[in-house]
Amino acid sequence: MEKLLQAKPVAAEDQPLYAPRVKVYPKAIHGPVRRAKWLILALCLAAYYVVPWLRWNRGPGAPDQAVLVDMTHGRLYFFFIEIWPQEVYYLTGLLILGAIGLFMATSLFGRVWCGFTCPQTVWTDLFMLVERWIQGDRNARMKLDAQPWGPRKLALKAATHGAWVVIAAATGGAWIMYFQDAPTVTWDLLIGAATAKTYFFFGLFTLTTYLFAGWAREQLCTYMCPWPRFQAAMLDENSLVVSYREWRGEPRGKARAKDAGDCIDCGECFHVCPTGVDIREGTQLSCIGCGLCIDACDDVMRKLHRPEGLIGFETATNLAASATAAAPCAPGPKRLAAGMAVRHVPRLIRARTLVYAGVLVAGIMGVSFLLRSTLTLAVLRDRAPIFVRLADGGLRNAYTLKLANKLREHQDYALVLEAPAGLTLAVQDTAQDAAGRPLVATRGDGITEWRALVTSAAGLRLPESVPVRFRLLDAEGHVVTSAESVFLGPRP
Repeated sequence: MEKLLQAKPVAAEDQPLYAPRVKVYPKAIHGPVRRAKWLILALCLAAYYVVPWLRWNRGPGAPDQAVLVDMTHGRLYFFFIEIWPQEVYYLTGLLILGAIGLFMATSLFGRVWCGFTCPQTVWTDLFMLVERWIQGDRNARMKLDAQPWGPRKLALKAATHGAWVVIAAATGGAWIMYFQDAPTVTWDLLIGAATAKTYFFFGLFTLTTYLFAGWAREQLCTYMCPWPRFQAAMLDENSLVVSYREWRGEPRGKARAKDAGDCIDCGECFHVCPTGVDIREGTQLSCIGCGLCIDACDDVMRKLHRPEGLIGFETATNLAASATAAAPCAPGPKRLAAGMAVRHVPRLIRARTLVYAGVLVAGIMGVSFLLRSTLTLAVLRDRAPIFVRLADGGLRNAYTLKLANKLREHQDYALVLEAPAGLTLAVQDTAQDAAGRPLVATRGDGITEWRALVTSAAGLRLPESVPVRFRLLDAEGHVVTSAESVFLGPRP
């Protein structure tokens, strides 16, 4: 004690800014949670790698890739959906609704996104699986890293990183395919005929996948990702999260110890955690909610012939109620029965989940997309000059009409002006229908421009600004779309 009191304190400038990383060696585990994670991993990887190769017939002259972000022509294709640059708000709305859905899932089940479907989790799981196949399980990898470098260690490490690079390259190549035709860009990459920009992004995504899933791993989840900081505001006492039932497991002791809880302090829950978390210390920033500790603990409980569920998905409300009910009982079956008897079904319907659900329901992006028009009309009035006075005393305004036809078929429409009497419409270089109305044509999957002239009769008295409306009629005379503008003249 005297030596401790005489010890010189460490100066603040001598203390390291960051704690050194303690490498995590996750152990392989089998169980229902792990099987669910393998299934989700397979579905996510299959979707990512296979989707760019799916075809969708859109007609001649159009790309036949089902999912494609066509930066050159300004189109986003998703099977039968085609988004134009002017409709980017649909994509923005989809991202907002996705975020709200993620908030709702977190408030209900904690970091279920992080533990099961986050790309970092999916690819890290895949990289760790390959590492386990080549180098062995937890103890074998720890022993290998502790050994001095030699031919065997060099071969195993080279094989591991070589496999990681192959997976990372496939990941980077697949990402490029979402922006270019998959068969074409794959062949160009293989024969060296791709553009420098393509090779740059291919290398960029390959490198980031290799670094994030192979090296950063849990550090990205703990230090780089902002989501752990957000979840604290979304969880409440009714959120169903991975939890250690302390009222049942404490005090810890050996399997045959008297007056000890069910936890034998074997550390299996810690050994299988991909982020190195000891769930017995409570909900933590590094915990991604993957639930592998549940499988590990249940496996130990089965071997000890004790009930499973020492670690499980549980709410803070149930944990508190069980701890209160089990406190008077000694460790054993009576404590377990008392603690489990007061558990309640988690309340999925509560204030915050109703708010999130309400926002999702109010998000009418899908409805508005289904009801969107395949033809839009934009009217731009000339600003210089504002108007032209004709020789007979009449006034004329000029307009540019932009017709965006989102269908691939050529269409003709009659243009009608809705305006006060005395204003007439003429469109340059157009024919007329049987009723004498100008016919404007649109090209498929493109924008067509027309020049329209609106003229007032000589001597017609009008206000300085008169609202007018341009309407497009189909062959049956139905209004397809319309746009408003104004007719300007001198001040009275």
